[in-house]
Amino acid sequence: MKRVLIIGAAGQIGSELAGALRERYGNNNVIASDIKVNPDNISTDEGIYRVVDCTDGKAVSDIVKKWDVHIIYHLAAVLSAAAEENPQLAWHINMTGLLNVLQVAREHKCQVFHPSSIGVFGSTTPPNNTPQDTIQRPTTLYGITKVAGELLCDYYFNRFGVDTRGVRYPGIMSHRTLPGGGTTDYAAEIYYAAVRRKKYTCYLSKGTYLDMMYIPDAIRAAIDLMEADSSKLKHRNSYNVTAMSVCPDDIAAEIRTLVPEFAMTYEIDPIRQDIADSWPNSIDDNCAREEWGWQPKYDLQSMTKEMVETLTRRYRK
Repeated sequence: MKRVLIIGAAGQIGSELAGALRERYGNNNVIASDIKVNPDNISTDEGIYRVVDCTDGKAVSDIVKKWDVHIIYHLAAVLSAAAEENPQLAWHINMTGLLNVLQVAREHKCQVFHPSSIGVFGSTTPPNNTPQDTIQRPTTLYGITKVAGELLCDYYFNRFGVDTRGVRYPGIMSHRTLPGGGTTDYAAEIYYAAVRRKKYTCYLSKGTYLDMMYIPDAIRAAIDLMEADSSKLKHRNSYNVTAMSVCPDDIAAEIRTLVPEFAMTYEIDPIRQDIADSWPNSIDDNCAREEWGWQPKYDLQSMTKEMVETLTRRYRK
């Protein structure tokens, strides 16, 4: 049985990926790690958890050697809006961390999953049905690190034979863990606010279209890609994946079918709005569908029903 290391396991994606991988490979074969000592959104009782700083190459190497790791899911990153507040920190974590992981993977012959983002695109990218291969001139530090990350992963695959793979995630929505510091955070926040307070103030304009995905699809995309036949992967470190293209008004309208009294107002955050305006309205993920069978299971309606029902049960306790 292969042994898996998750770096950044206390994040929005990592916390749910840990559970999915433990179910798939067994608790003792999944090592969840993060810089947080006592994360409140990941079980440290049901499986192995260790504190690891990805910018410390020796620490990454030590844990890979100790647990004989075969696959590394490297998720640690400073997200888009947060990166604009501290570009130096974002570069250090996003790039030094990835370089450490790739070098360790080279030495110990590990597979690496490193997520990219729709943040790799910029205002000069075709905004509608954005192609897999197109102009990548991001205007954010986060986007710059993600483009560099795609290229660095390609380099380690082509130069050293490291089996690197990744997807360009859109905004991710989860009822378990809120994101932190992303431009698309509103899309998850809106559900929590709708259930708890019946109102929400959105920081993006109501007609801002962005691609989104429900967390079960995001987890499945990562696992399916890592288990795909390597010989069929042509765009291995940069697959466009999406489930829906929606604007804040679309989400609010769908929520009102279940929470009729929900009200949403707008107070635009210029920084996040500028970032969102530089990203695509919708992306084309046909390469992922053709090369490894990507297919989302959730649309806006089914996701909203599950989000609202789950959060309602939680907050009624």
